[in-house]
Amino acid sequence: MIQSMLKDFLKLESASGILLIIATAVALVFANSPLDQYYELFLSTYMGVHVGAFEINKPLLLWINDGLMAVFFFLIGLELKRELVEGELSDPKQIILPAAGAVGGMLVPALIYVGMNWGNEQAIAGWAIPAATDIAFALGILAMLGSRVPVALKVFLVSLAIIDDIGAIIIIAIFYTSDLSVESLVVAGLAIAGLAILNRRGVVKIAPYILIGLVLWVSVLKSGVHATLAGVVMAFFIPLKLKDEHGQSPARQLEHDLHSSVAFVIVPIFAFANAGVDLRGMSLERFLDPLPIGIAMGLFVGKQIGVFGFAWLVIKMGLAKLPKSVSWAQLYGVSILCGIGFTMSLFIGSLAFEQTGEQMDDRLGILFGSILSSVVGYLLLYKVLPKTPADQPEVEHR
Repeated sequence: MIQSMLKDFLKLESASGILLIIATAVALVFANSPLDQYYELFLSTYMGVHVGAFEINKPLLLWINDGLMAVFFFLIGLELKRELVEGELSDPKQIILPAAGAVGGMLVPALIYVGMNWGNEQAIAGWAIPAATDIAFALGILAMLGSRVPVALKVFLVSLAIIDDIGAIIIIAIFYTSDLSVESLVVAGLAIAGLAILNRRGVVKIAPYILIGLVLWVSVLKSGVHATLAGVVMAFFIPLKLKDEHGQSPARQLEHDLHSSVAFVIVPIFAFANAGVDLRGMSLERFLDPLPIGIAMGLFVGKQIGVFGFAWLVIKMGLAKLPKSVSWAQLYGVSILCGIGFTMSLFIGSLAFEQTGEQMDDRLGILFGSILSSVVGYLLLYKVLPKTPADQPEVEHR
């Protein structure tokens, strides 16, 4: 009975989003109870790998953020490659609308945050935090509305989030890279060359890619460039169009195999490890500090203005069209959902402030902005979506 119920739950489109909410709630309970010391002790427990003179010794929190999240970014890389080669992003005409929304959704929130924190050199480091969109959480909220959601609206959100991920990857690579180690970068370069050779020779076995990918991850970890980028780079060398002895595409097979583990294990673990905000002694003054309120307003206000505003602009300029069966109100509702930054915002926040010696309230702003965006976006879409399943052609709105 329980096993059957679990299988039914995992089949739900909204399951990953629900697990994220549960993981966040559990983290908040631990962080705001007498068990908080055990929560912190657990995450700060050091774990190491030693091979001769070589060692990696990090607290559990960084193993999650640098290790497990590399797998998360590896899956993102596989999805990006598929979409760019043969998916929605392979047609330039289909890219314009979500690309415009993604650019606006990164630019406007960042500007709002910078404007509210101008003059605070330490806080400015977090300018990219509200620029991110959590695709799993946003799609989970959208899935709760069921078959009333037009397919074109889901495609818009997925495409926008993928382009947003590309932007986040570029931002992490350029702006959140610490002092570089030339030796480690050389090793990383050799590993990338090895992956390229495997790809050029048409190798379809996964094992050689994984072995070289581990070398790449370790070298990038030691280089000063964030280790998660190794996952993205590795993904782009996994063959997509070639078939193995079973007639399967290695990239597609890996994407299929990893999806459940990432959605139902890795991302909830990351949320549990990073969402534990101590709210005891919470005051209005603390919340209204420019850093958390800048993030919250960037996510809730900046995202909807940026995504909807830039999408409206390219449509009015004749560069793109509003998808059939999608109304302006529905597009606006999804624009609000894009303000759910959560996983990616928490991740960028950990990079932005990991070098500071002070406790930053970025997670407070992320939680508030993401919750507000999810609730308001859901309520608006619930009101404006058709009451019956959106599976029949409807009048095209302009």
